[in-house]
Amino acid sequence: MTPGINRIKTWVLIAALGGLFIVVGQVLGGPAGARTALVLALVFNVAMYWFSDRIAIATTRSRPVSEAEAPGLYRIVRELAQREGLPMPRIYVSEMAQPNAFATGRNPRHAAVSVTRGILELLDERELRGVLAHELAHVANRDILISSIAAAIGMSITYLARFALFFGGGSNDRNNPLGAVGLLLAWILAPLAALLIQMAVSRSREYQADESGALLSQDPQALASALAKLDQVSRRVPPPASVSPAEAHLFIVNPLAGLRGGLTSLFSTHPPTEERIRRLDAIRARLGGGPFAA
Repeated sequence: MTPGINRIKTWVLIAALGGLFIVVGQVLGGPAGARTALVLALVFNVAMYWFSDRIAIATTRSRPVSEAEAPGLYRIVRELAQREGLPMPRIYVSEMAQPNAFATGRNPRHAAVSVTRGILELLDERELRGVLAHELAHVANRDILISSIAAAIGMSITYLARFALFFGGGSNDRNNPLGAVGLLLAWILAPLAALLIQMAVSRSREYQADESGALLSQDPQALASALAKLDQVSRRVPPPASVSPAEAHLFIVNPLAGLRGGLTSLFSTHPPTEERIRRLDAIRARLGGGPFAA
């Protein structure tokens, strides 16, 4: 699937999430509910846009590193950023044992890339370059903004449904023609539908970042090898206690994959690693089959 088609698919999903949000507001409270929904959406979107990077850095306990501390990391990121025409992002390292990486920031001029101590110990330089190309692709594709919009609307739907349930949104049939039963269904089903759409948005962005990153590095095989290692090890290493499910979509692989239980894998924000590798293999064949193909 081309990046253009992926972008269209992502914005269609965002539109579906926004449409669900309007419907929930209307069903729960009529015109007044729709207005309340709009206010909530604006508040959450502004907060996520301005503070998502600080939240992600803080919860992963990432610390900024200088070029003297991590010359190899800086060299790879600088080379890839220059190739993509991006400003040099801020670079962080988290002491998390789980191998992972993420990009954050509201736009390319305010971007940050963080890698965990675990990923630095696990991957060789070529595989790490593939991962960093993936993360810079997220920055170039403005995925951080899109993910923030999806997360903000999803949270707004959840809070709106809870607010209406606990503060009598179902007591007025003129506002809520479905009555109390409809309100209860909205309280349960609307956040679930929002979560499913958020997952679809996140998975679509991961596929696109895999493809864009593979084209940026010209080495899809390196990213495929890194994903295979990360998927295997992340299932064995306990997930970081400080990372919440709402932040899982930021990482290159699901940091909560090691949690036991069917719902954890069912509601994953990441596409199956096997499918990601299959798509990268197809890109490798397209590029000529060898690493660093021109």
